[in-house]
Amino acid sequence: MRFGERLRSVFCWLDSSVDAPASTPSDDPSGDDRSDRVDLLRCIPFIGIHLACLGVIWVGFSWAALSVAVVLYVVRMFFITAFYHRYFSHRSFRTSRAVQLIGAFLGCTSGQRGPLWWAAHHRHHHKHSDAHDDCHSPRRHGFLYSHMGWFMTPKNFAANLRYVCDWSKYPELRFLDRYDWLPPLVLAIAMYVLGAALAAWCPTLGTNAAQMVVWGFFVSTVVLYHATYTINSIAHTFGSRRFNTADDSRNNVWLALFTLGEGWHNNHHHYSSSARQGFYWWEIDITFYVLAALAKVGLIWDVRLVPRRVLESSERRVCASSSVGTTAENNAV
Repeated sequence: MRFGERLRSVFCWLDSSVDAPASTPSDDPSGDDRSDRVDLLRCIPFIGIHLACLGVIWVGFSWAALSVAVVLYVVRMFFITAFYHRYFSHRSFRTSRAVQLIGAFLGCTSGQRGPLWWAAHHRHHHKHSDAHDDCHSPRRHGFLYSHMGWFMTPKNFAANLRYVCDWSKYPELRFLDRYDWLPPLVLAIAMYVLGAALAAWCPTLGTNAAQMVVWGFFVSTVVLYHATYTINSIAHTFGSRRFNTADDSRNNVWLALFTLGEGWHNNHHHYSSSARQGFYWWEIDITFYVLAALAKVGLIWDVRLVPRRVLESSERRVCASSSVGTTAENNAV
């Protein structure tokens, strides 16, 4: 890559509207091209955030810093699952423009790019799930690439705005998408201020500005990263399949717990428009419970649920499987 192209790659970190360097066709007879390969320059900020977690060696530990890290993990996971996924990607409920902006901003603090980029890639994923054009299919590209390699390639840097024409009309969402590093920076600064304030006013908590930044921002963000990525990798590899979808989506109760309900992935791929991904009462879906509470107080409305016909098709399938098992047992006797 020439110097100008490298410089343009760096500018992309600060302004996603800057065109990423064009990919060079590969001589690989398979037809693969370099735009699908991980761009090492794109990895630098991602690696840096991981390395910053080693700061715990120097800043130490406090229950206050850990508590803030856990709270920020849960809060940001909610805004990724509720707004980036169920709202911006699938329009599973409606809300006001002000709440829409708050949801987009807080989702953006997770460091997982802007709302338009996220929704566009996710809608593309549903259109081509585990098929040739799916950009993060374990079946197509392997487990590690589907987990965290795909978003560091030139091909997937930009969002195809044709998939999000409904959202691109909002200038505030386009701004967040263009400067997606601003909300995480605001959060990191807020962590510094919080840590300094607690050190001055509540010294018995044993925390300080640097410790709060390392735990509250860096550690919490990295854990949030990989918990979110498991839905692309693990949830298309390990788990059960209630519905015979055309992809490899799975239901995984452990992922559902860590991701506030996203682990019911086979359910979701069978009926993606629902704000509730845990179709039955025993399928824990914390994001949906919070959305239901927000609907009660009028902050969101027109929450889309799973139609009865979808549940009945699942129940018929379970009954049919039970009948087959009973018949087999009777024949064996």
